[in-house]
Amino acid sequence: MLPQGFTLHWYAQAWSDFQLASVLWVTVEVVGAVVLLSVLLGVPAAYALARVQFPGKRLAMLIFLLPLMVPPVTYGIPMATVMYKVGLAGTVSGVILANLVPALPFVILVMTPFIEQIDPNLEAAARIFGANTFRYFRYVLLPLLVPGMLAAALLVLVRTIGMFELTFFTAGPATQTLVVALYYAVFSTGVRAPQSIDAMAMIYMAITLIWVLIALQFVSPTQIVSRVKEQKH
Repeated sequence: MLPQGFTLHWYAQAWSDFQLASVLWVTVEVVGAVVLLSVLLGVPAAYALARVQFPGKRLAMLIFLLPLMVPPVTYGIPMATVMYKVGLAGTVSGVILANLVPALPFVILVMTPFIEQIDPNLEAAARIFGANTFRYFRYVLLPLLVPGMLAAALLVLVRTIGMFELTFFTAGPATQTLVVALYYAVFSTGVRAPQSIDAMAMIYMAITLIWVLIALQFVSPTQIVSRVKEQKH
């Protein structure tokens, strides 16, 4: 049941055979850009949906939720076809845009009920005391939104690292993330040592686990509601 020996040789072998340095750099670029853009765009959209009443609000929410309800393969193939026509496929920008399609609605879905629980009277009170829009956002709203934003960013980060379908459809040889590179290592033609592929899978699992553990040091998603209630009181 125990192995004959313990060695780190296969990790070094996987690092050189699969060019993991460039693959990890692309993964960091894609994940970082998707998390940043989804939070920057999703939080204002969630605030508008939570605070503003307008005709077609339910339809807008349905459109936002469609990428989450529909399997990625369903819209991933047509989206990849369009990207190939406009020259975005195979680029880092194309991979980021493809992963942003489900990530942005995910942030909106997480942040909208979070914002709805914040007392609107806080904004009125800030206006009465002379705060403009920037000062209200900077000193009142943003501190209340930070736990929800961190939780949304955490979930988007983990989701983007594991997003295979959309990345597979739009990535090129030089723009593969770690999960796509792992797929090619397993199923592409040629003879590869299974220990090297196992080492690559362990690297993928370790990176994901490390990011989750780091993020959980700053926020606990299960305590979002209780934090909002405590801050309101």
